[in-house]
Amino acid sequence: MPAYSAPDETDLAYHVFGEGVPVVCLPGGMQDSDYLGDLGGLSAHRQLIMVDPRGTGRSATPADAASYRCDRLVDDVEALREHLGLDRLDLLAHCAGANLAALYVARHPDRVRRLALITPSTRAVGFEATGEARTATAELRKDEPWYPVAAAALASIVAGHATGDDWTAIDPFFYGRWDAAAQAHLAAQVGHRNDEAAAVFGAEGAFDPEATRAALAAFEAPVLLLAGEVDLNSIPGTVAEFAGLFPNAEFVVQPDAGHYPWLDDAGRFVTTTATFLG
Repeated sequence: MPAYSAPDETDLAYHVFGEGVPVVCLPGGMQDSDYLGDLGGLSAHRQLIMVDPRGTGRSATPADAASYRCDRLVDDVEALREHLGLDRLDLLAHCAGANLAALYVARHPDRVRRLALITPSTRAVGFEATGEARTATAELRKDEPWYPVAAAALASIVAGHATGDDWTAIDPFFYGRWDAAAQAHLAAQVGHRNDEAAAVFGAEGAFDPEATRAALAAFEAPVLLLAGEVDLNSIPGTVAEFAGLFPNAEFVVQPDAGHYPWLDDAGRFVTTTATFLG
């Protein structure tokens, strides 16, 4: 298992899929990169460097739990770039990993050649979808058999009195098809998330949205922002707002896709992403 040392001497691991020019891939949610697979076959086009963030997967648990904070994880990405011997890197991030990617770009803009943000979280730039907007996205699924139960749970969440069962009931909204493959993908993620790290990731001081927005507005390298049409987490409207921060951004909505677009239509996802990465 390839590994490198962070500036605080924490041993960090990554996985390698494919050959060619590397793309550093940042997973979301302070979980290891296992759920990304090889991004639907993207490894046939580029070498994927799949990062296990500190405290997840094969990476060591740091001595200082405060180092899980997103702004501090920027140093881990920079250490990986140096370890790989890359003057500039192509960076791909999913979900909450997009917050880390945004902070990395803000601090090291000259080190990023291309940036691909896949169904990204927008917390680092201070954008948040409204409950009404999420409900409208959910209504695209109203003809599916599980919708009534999931919609009722979503209404409880939006109203601010959710239960644990409500959060479980909305799981189908994050997949373009709530089939056996989607359910297996969700089940396989159990135990791969570091809950302590996730709680610290966005702690006070992690984000300065105004400063980050200003830095991204000056980032002129090509950027891809890909949203899933029916993704309840990163709804297209909010991802479009994120795209508007960059001077050289391409915004794509993948039809009928949820939060994991490489699962919903691998061919379309790979074509879009590989074309962008070159």
